[in-house]
Amino acid sequence: MKIIIREAKIIDSKSPFHNQVVDVKINDGILEKIGNNLSPSDDYEEIKQSNLHLSQGWFDSSVSFGEPGFEDRETIANGLNVAAKSGFTAVALQPNSAPILDNQSQILFVKQKANDTATDLFPIGALTKNSEGTDLAELYDMKNAGAIAFGDYGKSLSNANLLKIGLQYVQDFDGLVIAFCQDEKIKGSGVVNEEIVSTRLGLKGIPNLAEELIVARNLFLLEYTGGKLHIPTISTAKSVELIRNAKAKGLKVTCSVAVHNLVLTDEKLEGFDTRFKVAPPLRTDNDRIALISGILDDTIDTITSDHNPMDIEHKKMEFDLAKNGTIGLESAFGALLTALPLEKIVEKFTSSSSIFNLSQSEIAEGNKANITLFTTDTEWIFTKEHILSKSKNSAFLGTKMKGKVIGIYNNNKLVLA
Repeated sequence: MKIIIREAKIIDSKSPFHNQVVDVKINDGILEKIGNNLSPSDDYEEIKQSNLHLSQGWFDSSVSFGEPGFEDRETIANGLNVAAKSGFTAVALQPNSAPILDNQSQILFVKQKANDTATDLFPIGALTKNSEGTDLAELYDMKNAGAIAFGDYGKSLSNANLLKIGLQYVQDFDGLVIAFCQDEKIKGSGVVNEEIVSTRLGLKGIPNLAEELIVARNLFLLEYTGGKLHIPTISTAKSVELIRNAKAKGLKVTCSVAVHNLVLTDEKLEGFDTRFKVAPPLRTDNDRIALISGILDDTIDTITSDHNPMDIEHKKMEFDLAKNGTIGLESAFGALLTALPLEKIVEKFTSSSSIFNLSQSEIAEGNKANITLFTTDTEWIFTKEHILSKSKNSAFLGTKMKGKVIGIYNNNKLVLA
């Protein structure tokens, strides 16, 4: 495929063309020429749009697609198409399917399902068998099959010794452990953030302490074992502080935050709408501001959509009984641009691939063309018409957005939104 992208502003701090408005010529998957007023050619498709921006391809470190087992929620094929039209050239697939991705054959199965797609799929293997928190899964075999990390999605490992052993074991092959943090005993039957809103609504609360205790415990374990630990989707000010201090001590810890925790707060719960039931829960504005600060000072390494499709039968029901989760790919960029500077968003969507030892390709002549195209000046409201996923459980319906994804180019394939 041959294309010329006209008058695009490059957002890539590692590129010699950073912040320049240039033409980009791509030939069979390679950035052939970058410059001003590149000569047209009959066999090149031309892309031109006002306010066009271009960056390295974005990576989402946490998506759930359902397949195998929950194809009614989402399939891998459609999920990757949604990711592509949302600006992501790569995603990390969580193991929370049926069966759980806890062995070599399951990792190979989902990778095979993603063959010949514009968006690359990188599976995360379960840390424990069937994600039950009892025995370690086949970590080395899954690594060899293509798993980029190991974690039990949305489940906190209560057995501290098992996490200790896992952190020690994966060092033999430079593995990465992902540890969701929530003390289930302190959470109890809580369903939302424990604060004024939960009291007013009569909903059982989940205190910040439930997250922070396990974050602190896991950091102590990491200090003891060495190795690498990734803490996903933190949600409280204290968690940011704990991780900031751990990094200052030299621990190899990284962390992420979900888009909805950066943009929304527990005030959204006033209508008992289960679209806003997520794990960890939406917190207060003070926590949200602390998370923003953690992004700006690079305590938080990456931002994820934490895309988690749920069928209507498990979402449109009593709040206490509804499952956690929101879709987030389609709304990720537009929501973030209302809360963060553009360059910081792009940085957190691109540099995050280094956490998982994935190759990166800056915008330079001769490099592989792995790019995302977007605008920054459009203001719009996110509605059901913008949802491309099979499931429609979006916490961002009715939310003001800024900027739009135009498409991606990766693996010699162009996908336009």
